[in-house]
Amino acid sequence: MTATPASRHFQSIDEVQSRFAERGYVADRMLATTMFLATSLGKPVFLEGEPGVGKTEIAKVMAEVLGAELIRLQCYEGLDSSAALYEWNYTRQMLELRLQEARSVQREQIGRNLFAEEFLLQRPLLKAIRSGSTVPPVLLIDEVDRSDEEFEAFLLEVLSDFQITIPEIGTLRAERPPLVVLTSNRTREVHDALKRRCLYYWIDYPSFEKEVKILRTRLPQVELRLAGQVCRFMELLRQQEFYKKPGIAETIDWARALLALGLTELDTEATNATLGCILKYKGDIEKLRQLGLDGIVTMALMPGHDPSAAPAAFG
Repeated sequence: MTATPASRHFQSIDEVQSRFAERGYVADRMLATTMFLATSLGKPVFLEGEPGVGKTEIAKVMAEVLGAELIRLQCYEGLDSSAALYEWNYTRQMLELRLQEARSVQREQIGRNLFAEEFLLQRPLLKAIRSGSTVPPVLLIDEVDRSDEEFEAFLLEVLSDFQITIPEIGTLRAERPPLVVLTSNRTREVHDALKRRCLYYWIDYPSFEKEVKILRTRLPQVELRLAGQVCRFMELLRQQEFYKKPGIAETIDWARALLALGLTELDTEATNATLGCILKYKGDIEKLRQLGLDGIVTMALMPGHDPSAAPAAFG
């Protein structure tokens, strides 16, 4: 799956971090190194981690940073090659056939052009391969673990050479291979053959300090005190066994909701009223209340976890 990069987009790892930061994404050194090598070596990136930790966002930010088109293939169970690669526009083909008959085209000529490129519907994989842009697109293959193993094998074959063969047209090759970003939530193990050809990076839940920095980068209007309370509360929740633990996306959504309510400090009443921003399953919400919501909010308000008491730690 290695392809020769058209050009080096970054001069250094520091540049990756700074350009990500300009777009509100806090990238640590290891992630920045991975993305630097992806553009330098022309290798796909395989991002794995819990839902909501920012995997998909990385592809979006990369497209913005590089000034490239983002092409997204959302994977799901039952996804097949026609939905991911191409299919023929049967409606247009039938219309063309009727028009030819109405024009009294010679019988032997009717339908001879029905499999020309003008009747081809490009799905994400073919669109990425056939992109005519001077800047290679970013191809996001999102939640590849949700697809079937058969599709995974097909995907490996297509991405090996960035070319496909359409029987009616011939072999189509990518002039400038796309930068490929694959994500997985680990609903199942992805085959080693796919991982082996990628640069791998595991995205974990952020540390308390990093999450505060992410939150205030995305929502600068959140006061440092409230940001610390929100992130401490989320940190405490992730220590419990919920069906789906909240990710960074939920942290940002919740903080935005608290701002909309005009809050400057966390309290039990507001937290209870906004649990739908944090937890997405009825059982998880009931479990949190059984654990003692008031006690968890109190712990989140403890002065020892207030980042405003040591602002230097947060840059």
